[in-house]
Amino acid sequence: MELFEQIRREYEHGGGTIRGIAKKLGVHRRMVREAVLSAVPVERKTPVRERPKLEPAMAFIDALLETDLKAPRKQRHTAHRIWCRIRAEMPEVKVAESTIRRHVRERKIKLGLTRRETFIPQSYSWGTEAQVDWYEAYAEICGERQKAYLFCMRSMASGGAFHRAFPHASQQAFLEAHELAFAYFGGVFTTLRYDNLKSAVKKILRGYQREETTRFMAFRSHWGFASEFCTPGEGHEKGGVEGEGGYFRRNHLVPVPQVASWEELNVLLREASKQDEQRMIGERTQTVGAGMHTEREHLRTLAEEGFDLAAVHFPHVNASGCIRVLTNFYSVPLPVGVEVQAKVYATYVEIWHQGQCVARHERCFDRQQKVLDLEHYLEALTKKPGALAGSTPLEQWRAQGRWPVSFDRFWEMLKQRQGRQCGTRAMVEVLLLGRQYGYPSLKIAIEKALEMSCFDVDAVRLLLDAERLGRREAEPVEIGALRCYDRPQPTTRNYDQLLRNYPATGVIQ
Repeated sequence: MELFEQIRREYEHGGGTIRGIAKKLGVHRRMVREAVLSAVPVERKTPVRERPKLEPAMAFIDALLETDLKAPRKQRHTAHRIWCRIRAEMPEVKVAESTIRRHVRERKIKLGLTRRETFIPQSYSWGTEAQVDWYEAYAEICGERQKAYLFCMRSMASGGAFHRAFPHASQQAFLEAHELAFAYFGGVFTTLRYDNLKSAVKKILRGYQREETTRFMAFRSHWGFASEFCTPGEGHEKGGVEGEGGYFRRNHLVPVPQVASWEELNVLLREASKQDEQRMIGERTQTVGAGMHTEREHLRTLAEEGFDLAAVHFPHVNASGCIRVLTNFYSVPLPVGVEVQAKVYATYVEIWHQGQCVARHERCFDRQQKVLDLEHYLEALTKKPGALAGSTPLEQWRAQGRWPVSFDRFWEMLKQRQGRQCGTRAMVEVLLLGRQYGYPSLKIAIEKALEMSCFDVDAVRLLLDAERLGRREAEPVEIGALRCYDRPQPTTRNYDQLLRNYPATGVIQ
């Protein structure tokens, strides 16, 4: 357009000829004539290029795309799949995958296989709506790469978001994360929008109707919010939280975080969420944090008491001293046949009996596994000491680092002095002291007993009492002239002959 304007100006005001203007501006005389006749350039025709490489496969591609019109939406040919079939079924055709992609894209648009929807921008009032979703990421926890399920609740008005990681996307984790999110935002939103996740939806009915789970309805009633569910397969209906999950994962979970525990990972996520409060989203005039501060005044007030998040079961203790909760077994220190109350939370399981919590285990998400605590079997081991060495609870304690090397050394010395059965029974009595004094204190007492070569249950109890009472060891003092009265220290070595397993070599005089 600028060139045409310059040509017309030269022709009208410069007094030049067509040949002179063409030579001066370095264009063809035909273009000068076109500019003189019209100020708007004539639309150029795009020449149709030949496709010698693609033409042999065009009929094959069109036939596949015609067939896809009747195929399920998720089982239609992609451009890559078509290219693979051409290579396999038409080896004589040598065509690049990029060429196939361009042709398939053009044909899909013409056939209506590619839908290009128009999305209408939405505006939200303060505190009216938040969107909820799960997304996945990986983290190095204690040196092992594990999949983490991250809960996300995003405010649509302020853009603020809450993220929380769990080892499994269970219903208890789903409800617990809601309460933590409400505390983070400082109130409850009027409406929460969800996908059709199983923690909330039992069955999808016609239209927007859903058959919801009982616990979710009770939880919603307790906190006083309304719920809306997206159309199946239409994730864009909650595009705010979908985009938030991808943004957070790319910006705060890359590289893969290395943490020592799930608690440390969640601290990292909370700090990252606080950092995001300083950013500006799109064309908004205030930061995310400022929007959250304004929105807090429009949220519903938090309930005075939280919702009972535990799923309750009433199993009986079996012959292995365990109860079955969901698909796994957990040990309890109760007699066989007793009915207990098991409360299942997001990350742990509590066992209650007669109003008291008798056991607490970390929740296992595998199937048919046994989660055992050696402390729950100590009373039974006093009657069956031979079962300790090969017991599964002892093996699990070793794997968890709860059985120090000093325990094995002390146990071995007890067996040497008292025999295998009596020595093991004495070791069980020592372990029972851990309930009263605590296992860290018991470890210190056993290590002191090993240093003094004192291998007796009462000696360990005496060391524990001394530590509890805060007694200090006597400090040596100079006795001066009294050294002339030194005598050898008394020994109790001869009393070993009275032990049950002492080798008899002769008659005791």
